[in-house]
Amino acid sequence: MPIVLCFLLLAWPLGDATAQTSPGGNEIRALIARGSLPQLRHPDFTEFRSALDSSYSPGGYAPLWLAVGAPAPILAELKNAPSHGLDDKDYDVAWLEGEWNAIAAGDRSPERVARADVALTVAFFRLLSDVHDGRVSPARQGFKLEEPGNLDLAAVLRRGKETASWHEVVVASEPSLVLYRRLEAALARYRALATQPVPPLPPLPTGKRKIAPGDTYAGIAAVSDRLRLVGDLPADFVTPTGNMYDGALVEAVRRFQDRHGLKADGVIGSDTLAQLAVPFSDRVRQIELSLERLRWLPKLPAARSVIAVNIPSFRLWAFADAGNDTAAQLTMPVIVGRAAGARKTPVFIGEMRYIEFSPYWNVPPSIQSAEIVPKLERDPGYWQREDLEAVPVSGSETPITAFNAQTLAGLKSGKLRVRQRPGPKNALGAVKFVLPNTMNIYLHSTPAKQLFSETQRDFSHGCIRLGDPPALAAFVLRDQPEWTKERIEEAMNSGKANTAKLTQPIPVVIFYTTAIVDSTGAVRFTSDIYGYDQKLEALLREAT
Repeated sequence: MPIVLCFLLLAWPLGDATAQTSPGGNEIRALIARGSLPQLRHPDFTEFRSALDSSYSPGGYAPLWLAVGAPAPILAELKNAPSHGLDDKDYDVAWLEGEWNAIAAGDRSPERVARADVALTVAFFRLLSDVHDGRVSPARQGFKLEEPGNLDLAAVLRRGKETASWHEVVVASEPSLVLYRRLEAALARYRALATQPVPPLPPLPTGKRKIAPGDTYAGIAAVSDRLRLVGDLPADFVTPTGNMYDGALVEAVRRFQDRHGLKADGVIGSDTLAQLAVPFSDRVRQIELSLERLRWLPKLPAARSVIAVNIPSFRLWAFADAGNDTAAQLTMPVIVGRAAGARKTPVFIGEMRYIEFSPYWNVPPSIQSAEIVPKLERDPGYWQREDLEAVPVSGSETPITAFNAQTLAGLKSGKLRVRQRPGPKNALGAVKFVLPNTMNIYLHSTPAKQLFSETQRDFSHGCIRLGDPPALAAFVLRDQPEWTKERIEEAMNSGKANTAKLTQPIPVVIFYTTAIVDSTGAVRFTSDIYGYDQKLEALLREAT
């Protein structure tokens, strides 16, 4: 805040509040009714009209901010918007400072007072709304999420005026997710890193494709500097002489690789160098976009189990308490939908209600017509090799096990649907975790265990394949002691379909962020496999 503004605001005389706040009352009422101010970056503020009326009407539409020094803390919070991953330009800070400078200097014309007062309230409401709900609707990103909403802006403003704790009321309006708080702290750290000059990394030596432990590399000092800055090397680490790549530096590279979705082999290749060379300003933006998406998630009830999957991390976490993710009860790698084509895993929140052991795979109609039928036309033996059978779409559930021209015709016409019998070849593996939804998405095991050795695991048709299905079954059935580890394994391997109902549905949050901070404090960055960061950038530009 300019010194002159701070001085003038603090120098305003104490006295009768009515006398201090009387200018502009009629103008304020008219301005709220109009619902727009052309001087603002976002001129239309009709979305806040109800909250404005609730805030101004008890005082007869007298100004709210002419009390001694009152604008100063609000302006400070608006200036602090970047700490939340927001842009202070969205809140007209520079223009507001100019208006309040003029008012503090004595220009209290009713029009200027009304304009500045309402604009400041609108800016504060916009900040509260943005930190609570986000700036863009999740539906515009194609996410199946209900918008958080339900923030009483007028009540928050009253609480701020009563307590004078403006920063606290802003923070209280943010998501209560521990993940959000940790990511916001990481934002401050990476903003500081982005202000530091960082020397470029020397290229790999001519003729070399990678630097293995024990090799020499002219970029060792630069690599060490980067790893110290991001915390993978201790601040007091001394770069080895002779450009030798070994020891603690190798372990630090492994930590860095693990945090950036790379194979943690300690070998410095082109992928590792590319991640090391990403500007810190780009990491800041990744965090900002991730914070925006986390604002779209609803508040989950504490003291209740929750399962969370971050798609670009290819990882699942299961927590016994949704309000405490500092100690994961369970975590495992997962496989998600393919990035190419229409097989992406959707972002949504479901409720796991039951488990199917040794399940049938009821092939979705889209896969049946696009994949299964063409394969059967080329290779009728595929039917028997893959343990397939058909059942009528309507009527009898008696399976048709023989494959012939009549069966193929029924599949092509849609009168029959194909399914795969339980067993070792079943695409769902030995267990299916059901969260009923219209997109036919669920969690399941898989016979293709070898795919979990890959670092980028987008191989499914959209469902989520699990790295450790028995462990997740034990977690969700832990309040049913009859479901012992041995019984779970037996049910998975029986070859006979068997259903276990959960005593209470468990929320399953399938979300998407390319930056995340784990319970150890490690900041993890992933590739934007579905291009959602780029799409969100475009949506945010449209919103400005």
